[in-house]
Amino acid sequence: MTNDEDRDAILDQLPPEKLLSATNPELIRAGIQCMYSLTTVKEYVAYENTHQNRAAILGQLRLRASELRQQD
Repeated sequence: MTNDEDRDAILDQLPPEKLLSATNPELIRAGIQCMYSLTTVKEYVAYENTHQNRAAILGQLRLRASELRQQD
């Protein structure tokens, strides 16, 4: 599966509005760890900034983006 296919699969199964509206932080954390492209992470950051702007969630997304950059 390519990065674009991974991105599309995640967004189809767990779009930002669904994942980030979860009340269980462990579910959100697990969803973030399933992101394998910076483009996907950026889409979730944009959604979180617009809707809830929670520092903890944004921090997890920043950490995931950093991990992905290091893998490249």
